[in-house]
Amino acid sequence: MKGLKLIFFSLFFFLTGCASTGNNAGSDQETSAENKDDPWENWNRGVYSFNKVMDENIAKPATNVYKAITPDFMETGFSNVFSNLGDVSNMVNNLLQGKLLDSLSDLGRLVVNSTFGVGGLFDFASDMGMTKHDEDFGQTLGAWGVGSGPYMMLPFIGPSTLRDTAALPADSKTDPVNQTEHIPTRNTALTFELLDKRAGLMQYEDALKDVIDEYAFIRDIYLQNRKYKVLDGELPLDEECEEGFEEDCEF
Repeated sequence: MKGLKLIFFSLFFFLTGCASTGNNAGSDQETSAENKDDPWENWNRGVYSFNKVMDENIAKPATNVYKAITPDFMETGFSNVFSNLGDVSNMVNNLLQGKLLDSLSDLGRLVVNSTFGVGGLFDFASDMGMTKHDEDFGQTLGAWGVGSGPYMMLPFIGPSTLRDTAALPADSKTDPVNQTEHIPTRNTALTFELLDKRAGLMQYEDALKDVIDEYAFIRDIYLQNRKYKVLDGELPLDEECEEGFEEDCEF
């Protein structure tokens, strides 16, 4: 079960990065010497190839079966439930980052969808205009001034950085599914959560078809996406990254 979970998360990070852009920027292959963010590129490329094989042979076939036998309304309901549970992490991390109003909004979403939304099956909070956030402990560390460190391609998990990797145990602690003590219930919930996430990524697979160097494309988009999230979309101007101001661009 743990292995299956990691395989799905690999594809989750793998493709959500692709979904955040509509071009092939960063698709030209770079060597480790040319990219200071990726000093372990040779190792990372090998892990990337391994993860892709695991997805193609395990995660994707299992997801195709799930989509074939699950009615659309049930798929939507499962997605809403797991999105609702994710607001626990959003609430905690927004609070740790000092974003009190966002944290209160996350709490409001959790209460509304857990009650009126029948345990999260229906997303009434979004219908009421309550913004859905996307926070994790890696972003919290970034907000506290911790640099991202080297880029890492983790076996089964996928794209990460040294900072985001160190944050994974904390993320697990704020995930209600992982904290479920009844093992059969937890394993069942994890299975459906991972199938739901992989199913939601099917629509983005075409984004990789014309990419020359998938590895470099995924790496560059992942790093850009993480910087964007840490800064809440307020990216520094190009001149702020010039010589003498490099510290402004370490996220």
